[in-house]
Amino acid sequence: MIVMAFVLSAIAQTDKEVKLFLNEEQTHWVKGTGLGQIWVRYTDLNPGSTIFGTPKDKTFDVGLRRVRYQVMGQITDQIFVYTQFGINSFGSLSGRKPGLFLHDVTAEYAVVKTKFNLGAGLHGWNGTVRFSSSSVGSILGLDLPYIEESTNDLTDQFVRKLGIYAHGQLGGLNYRVSASNPFPIQTALSPVPTLPENVTNTAYFSTAAPALNYQGYFFWQFWDRETTQIPYMTGTYLGKKRVLNIGAGFSTQDHAVEYRESGSSQVLQKPLNQFGLDLFYDTPLNKQTGTALTVYAAVIDYDFGPNYLRVAGAMNPANGVNQGGTFNGPGNNIPLIGTGQVYYSQIGYLMKKDLLGKLGTLQPYGQLILSDYERVEKPLAVYDIGINWLQAGHRSKLSLDYQSRPVLTQGTSEKLIKNAADPRKGMLVLQYQFSF
Repeated sequence: MIVMAFVLSAIAQTDKEVKLFLNEEQTHWVKGTGLGQIWVRYTDLNPGSTIFGTPKDKTFDVGLRRVRYQVMGQITDQIFVYTQFGINSFGSLSGRKPGLFLHDVTAEYAVVKTKFNLGAGLHGWNGTVRFSSSSVGSILGLDLPYIEESTNDLTDQFVRKLGIYAHGQLGGLNYRVSASNPFPIQTALSPVPTLPENVTNTAYFSTAAPALNYQGYFFWQFWDRETTQIPYMTGTYLGKKRVLNIGAGFSTQDHAVEYRESGSSQVLQKPLNQFGLDLFYDTPLNKQTGTALTVYAAVIDYDFGPNYLRVAGAMNPANGVNQGGTFNGPGNNIPLIGTGQVYYSQIGYLMKKDLLGKLGTLQPYGQLILSDYERVEKPLAVYDIGINWLQAGHRSKLSLDYQSRPVLTQGTSEKLIKNAADPRKGMLVLQYQFSF
């Protein structure tokens, strides 16, 4: 009975979280959370796709997009620690028995409470725009805005790097800055393409020892203040906050990419530079019925060197391509990140809270990526339309999403163009998310 009384006095439960308190004043605490995202998917594969050499044009598969666990704690009045581990993208073509890996391990000291916190470790305090550090549990759409994760798993560990950072709130201004060691591309689990012999005017990530990566993101909060104890930004508040933010950020790394100019065999190195501006608007429309609106828009300038363009696909269901392939490569690959400008937007409407009675409510949404890349003749558009069935907010959410992506091929000039015979492909995903 004494042990039970201690446990009950040490644990506080609300509708949001369970905390274990470490002192009588309940100012020191530890808590844990968990999340899982299960995908059931039908994909119209890129032309020429193969699975272990077998030609395929369509696939059905089931996968685990994410499984995450967080443990964090306010250990003293000044010291906050944060850890996250889990797996990403465990699909039918993944190696069996995947191991959990570290996403975050940080410790920070509150030099001046709320105003100036200084920390270090494996962190996600990233620059450029809001969703360069995105909360996976509160995404508006099906998946993270990966267009804003420009070096994902190339020179980072799923957007995390080892480094130092500072963050805080100064009046209406929320800021974060960091200096980190990018991972060498040689240590990536999937091979990162490097500069081929005799290729000119096309940049690739450098094989040289990486320089420090400096990042920053600053946003002004006009209405409610957001909580930024951890780096990952909320996608939609489901009407629980009234938020209007305007942000700006950057990321830079010296001699990060390399290339050759036309008619030269000399390899040149240049910095990786990116700058972004964005706006986030999330507000209840009718507090009595529970309706709400979420809007986000960003413009980003990416400079990875001449004609840089990377293709990637989430939990790719194909692993090869035959002679009928295109620039996209296999499966669901998209021409994703490149030198040029990106315009990204999303909008979601939360319907009334009792729309489905005790079964929750619905939240339709749409997303658009418009990319104007140096290597492509005309701007590219990737769009998603979908709907969230919110059975218990983000804790129990079923999402249905359709994504349409462009297919590129080499044109008569050096520029890439849409594949005339098959210019677009689609993917339909049903996802169930649970979190606690």
